[in-house]
Amino acid sequence: MLRRRKTTTREPTIALINVVFLMLVFFMVTGQIAPTLDSALTLVRTDALDGRAPPDTLVIRADGTLRFRGDAVASASDFADGLPERARAAIRVVPDRDLPAVDLVRIATELRGAGADRVLVVTERDLQ
Repeated sequence: MLRRRKTTTREPTIALINVVFLMLVFFMVTGQIAPTLDSALTLVRTDALDGRAPPDTLVIRADGTLRFRGDAVASASDFADGLPERARAAIRVVPDRDLPAVDLVRIATELRGAGADRVLVVTERDLQ
């Protein structure tokens, strides 16, 4: 009696790897990842610009004091009460970087309690 050989069924993973590799090479050759900038182009430098808050925002300093257009404001609710009704739809605040988050939340809650529909926090965008 002869013994039958065990037939092993191999999975076609090598073929799959080859197909994926060929697709990768194809897309690398035919595709362009990002267009290059013109070599004669000189980009604008913004590191020397003076940063300042937009004129119609409530500025919150690191110690929690409030200022609007350079003038001191007693409280967030006094600030919101002095605004016209349409200006209360969205109040913009510019907090100092060192202001504790607890104080920012407290002031935003006080503005919402005084009639602000939305409180928008203005921040600096860093493109590095």
